[in-house]
Amino acid sequence: MGNTTSCCVSSSPKHRRNNHSRLEPYRPEAEVSREDTACNLQHISDRDYIDDLPMEYNPSDHPRASTIFLSKSQTDVREKRKSLYINHQNPGPMRRKYSSCSTIFLDDSTVSQPNLKYTIKCVSLAIFYHIKNRELESKMVQDIFDEKLHPLSKTEVPQDYEKHNPEQKQIYRFVRTLFSAAQLTAECAIVTLVYLERLLTYAEIDISPANWKRIVLGAILLASKVWDDQAVWNVDYCQILKDITVEDMNELERQFLELLQFNINVPSSVYAKYYFDLRSMAEANNLSFPLEPLSRDKAQKLEAIARLCDDIYKDIRKNAKKRSVSADNLTVVRWAPAILS
Repeated sequence: MGNTTSCCVSSSPKHRRNNHSRLEPYRPEAEVSREDTACNLQHISDRDYIDDLPMEYNPSDHPRASTIFLSKSQTDVREKRKSLYINHQNPGPMRRKYSSCSTIFLDDSTVSQPNLKYTIKCVSLAIFYHIKNRELESKMVQDIFDEKLHPLSKTEVPQDYEKHNPEQKQIYRFVRTLFSAAQLTAECAIVTLVYLERLLTYAEIDISPANWKRIVLGAILLASKVWDDQAVWNVDYCQILKDITVEDMNELERQFLELLQFNINVPSSVYAKYYFDLRSMAEANNLSFPLEPLSRDKAQKLEAIARLCDDIYKDIRKNAKKRSVSADNLTVVRWAPAILS
């Protein structure tokens, strides 16, 4: 077996050490700075990443950042509870329905198919809290959103229009009119709120009694074009708002996009966060979604959907599972002794 011409022989450790001993000793080269190189590329440690930015300033981009409207609404909710506790007042009858052994209550709103009416109510309430709990310090004002400079109707705007906050019902009527006339979906309302908060964050402006209508109109206009396959044209909004021109709508859309830095992407995680935060705000403000007893037909539909999803995920888990090799198909490599002459 010591024959060097055999194919089974390998070099001995001593022979390998001799090969390494013939190598030249390692000599470290002089360090060359990036300024001295021909291509001055940016180092990976110098690059800015969106994930490294403070998430609390980007609620419409990061799924883990808290939404602005929820934090502003919680301030009023805490004050109401504190007032009821101090004055020993009864909060009133509980309108919430609870399930029992004989009856199960469910609402018809899901993250994929929200209830249109109550979603618009929740979005209107979120806009109301934005206006009510806005910062008192004056921020940069965008002329395109000023209703005094760009009125939506021929009715004269009062001189002190910026001092009176609109009621939640007034905001709801304005949003509901646009959604019912343009036949928009509930998902579009959630995307509208995402764009509204993204505008407030990117442009560093506040929504106030002087600009809330045009900001909401611009957000609805953009959300309808991004979300719906058959988008509403700008000229169609002129049929809803009789006194507005197409040129004004085009300029509103253009400047809205520029202030958003043309970032119209809404990840599914951000959309889901806004949906559940709207539900949390609604529950805290006694604006619960309508509950109905679970009927036999609805129970059968839910069971069919659950069975379908279970079959789909079962196949996915089966394909992802690592299978062991069968012993029947296992081929063992046998080594035959070599006969050297």
